[in-house]
Amino acid sequence: MKDRFFYRVRRLFLFACCAALTLLNGHARAQEEKLIETSAKAAVLIEKNTGRVLYRRNEETALPMASTTKVMTALLALEEGQLDDVVTVSRNAFGVPGTSIYLSEGEKLTLRDLLYGLMLASGNDAAVAIAEHIGGSVDAFCRRMTERAAELGCQNTVFLSPNGLPTPGHHTTAYDLALIAREAIKNNTFRQIISTSRYDLGATDKSEPLAMFNHHKMICANRTRQYLYKNAIGRLRWDIRCSIRQIPSTMRES
Repeated sequence: MKDRFFYRVRRLFLFACCAALTLLNGHARAQEEKLIETSAKAAVLIEKNTGRVLYRRNEETALPMASTTKVMTALLALEEGQLDDVVTVSRNAFGVPGTSIYLSEGEKLTLRDLLYGLMLASGNDAAVAIAEHIGGSVDAFCRRMTERAAELGCQNTVFLSPNGLPTPGHHTTAYDLALIAREAIKNNTFRQIISTSRYDLGATDKSEPLAMFNHHKMICANRTRQYLYKNAIGRLRWDIRCSIRQIPSTMRES
């Protein structure tokens, strides 16, 4: 009888502790959102090494990802391609709408050039050329993008485009996107590309030289020096239709 009484008391105590922790967690989360203001519908801040979530807001809500798609495009290209590979631009990669590096059909560039065009100029045409070179077709490359995201722990991410142009069913969450960015930042070449303030694309038999600038205001002083930060790595793009806006990162040398 006595043992049963203590068993019930212990259960009530554990239940009370769990309830208190749940309430405290909810209160802390509410306080987080009050302390940090953002116009984004969803946001998450994670610690690079441990993955610990430092701030969250609708982090599991599925949303279109626009040009942040290109982080996975670049990561997969770096993992499965060679920078000195020569890529021939197809008819499919010519004249892709939106931001562009003005590729011409039949033009030959290295995968390195295309990756800089992808990440600095946000070239939608570069994304298609990369996808076809690495995957054989855009559809096959997108399937591999989705598979790679799942390998990183993403549970609500589907890639149907290598550049993020509006496509029904093409979506991710702020948390999944953070997991992808966290993996990409581990790649030395990826960090080098997104930390470059300017890249000069040489002339080809079909195109004139093209200077491309990083749009991240913490890296490139092309327009203003107001936000320059020497430890910044990353890129900054935005789309008025997309609620997941930024993938900035910072790195300090110990």
